[in-house]
Order: sequence, then structure tokens, then C-alpha cells
Amino acid sequence: PKTQQKTKEQKMAAAMAGGKGKGKKKWSKGKVREKVANKVLYDQETYERLLVEVPKMKLITASAIVERLKVNAALARASIHELEDNGTISKVLAHHTQLIYTRA
Repeated sequence: PKTQQKTKEQKMAAAMAGGKGKGKKKWSKGKVREKVANKVLYDQETYERLLVEVPKMKLITASAIVERLKVNAALARASIHELEDNGTISKVLAHHTQLIYTRA
């Protein structure tokens, strides 16, 4: 059974109608992390927590202090140096990027 041939107008209409599809592809926004607002200076309560909690920690790194006290990394590194000078923590390993300390 032969199918009936379409007219030129029908073929033209079919060609014009096709290809519109779903439109242009959209870029994904990627993973969006929420911004953390860590402190850049100690308030009295947080500073007291530093002096009490941190010397009791088994592993003391800048990132551990950032997590525990919600301060920024620069403040955490400065705090580590201060605690080391006071003798309340002792150095385990010092790489120029990663300082690892433990309780004294």
C-alpha cells in the first residue's frame, strides 16, 4: 500500500513546524555553598572559650579552631601562636601551610 504523496505546501509547513523542540539548553548554577559569617575579632566570651577549650583538644589546627569557635582562619592561626607562646599547647608538626599542635 503506497502512502499518499504530500503536497509541496504540506511539506513546507511540516519543515517549518519541526525543529523548535525544547529550546536552548540552560547552564546549571553549580553547587552553591552558604556563606559563613565567622568572627574576625574575639569577643570576651569567645576568647575565654579559646583559653579553656582549645588546650584540652587532642588535635589543634587552625581549621579545628575555626569549626569550634566560629572565627576566621587568620584569627585562629594567631590564637595558635599565642597559646604556644604561653606554653599551653605544644607543636607536633609545622609545615608552612599546616600547623599541627596538641595539648601540652
